Amino acid sequence: MQKNSVGLLLLLVLACGCLLSIRTGSLPISDTDVLKTLLAWSGEGRIGHVIWNIRLPRTVAALLAGAGLGIAGAVMQNILKNPLASPFTIGVSQGAAFGAAFAIIILGAGQTQRAGAEMVTIASPHLVVFSAFLGSLLTVIFILGLSSMQDIAPEAIILAGVALSAFFGAGTMLLQYFGDNIQVAATVFWTFGDLGKAGWFENGLILLAVLPAALFFIANGWNYNTLRWGDDVASSLGVRVQRLRVMTMVLAAFTVAVSTSFLGIIGFVGLMAPHLMRFLVGDDYRYLIPASAVCGALLLLVSDLLARTVLAPIVLPVGIITSFTGAPLFLYLLAKNKRP
Repeated sequence: MQKNSVGLLLLLVLACGCLLSIRTGSLPISDTDVLKTLLAWSGEGRIGHVIWNIRLPRTVAALLAGAGLGIAGAVMQNILKNPLASPFTIGVSQGAAFGAAFAIIILGAGQTQRAGAEMVTIASPHLVVFSAFLGSLLTVIFILGLSSMQDIAPEAIILAGVALSAFFGAGTMLLQYFGDNIQVAATVFWTFGDLGKAGWFENGLILLAVLPAALFFIANGWNYNTLRWGDDVASSLGVRVQRLRVMTMVLAAFTVAVSTSFLGIIGFVGLMAPHLMRFLVGDDYRYLIPASAVCGALLLLVSDLLARTVLAPIVLPVGIITSFTGAPLFLYLLAKNKRP
């Protein structure tokens, strides 16, 4: 009952955060106007246009991407048996960013524009998503191979993630070096984690990636619990360990790749959400996975609110806020889990 109460409380706070997110901006909008516009399902008028075409897509992007990053971090920590694992710390986000940059610069999938809400448009979103997925998949294959080796310390996986992040970062800079001014500007602007890049089309694609992955992870919640007791115990209970490990990492990589290809790099949400929820719901993955999804959505939503208000009217990239808040937690966890 306590865990269900925590879930209901998180959903209530998340709903309030969504309302505040839609209200926040240069155009003042009251709660009454927000509710009337949403219930009318109409984007007519100035307020309707701002809500349905600018603020609501941004809010939905925070919910979808935050939930996807939260559950990806939770299952990665389980599969890799490493509390420091997340899409950002093991290099999956950077691998996806390299793949997307390759599509933008080499394959011509991105371009800049001088008019409109955003300075970067994606001419071939499917190509960018596919390239980002391949980049993240390379990281996943390497990390899975490393984690399957005997006598590998948890810290070694994180160090490997740091090395992979540096490698893919160098690859991205190499692409930028040979790109023209427009391509470099598009890649740099795109790399910043920014929810303003998402429209309804992008949100639809993110939903198509996050929803099946979330259903798979939730359906296998008990199987993830058995992995905490060891692979041998899980196998004796009927869990196909290797298949579960590969499917989990591939789906997590795909979820991160889609979000990264449209929104840029958003760090540490996948690290923070599961650890915060462990204090409230424990280590039972039947509860931890959905709780991490809600917490990830809430963290990204609050971070975006801070990014839009702390230096208003300047809107900061949300990736800056999540990195500032997530880095201290990472250092704390690193010190807490150090070997004697």
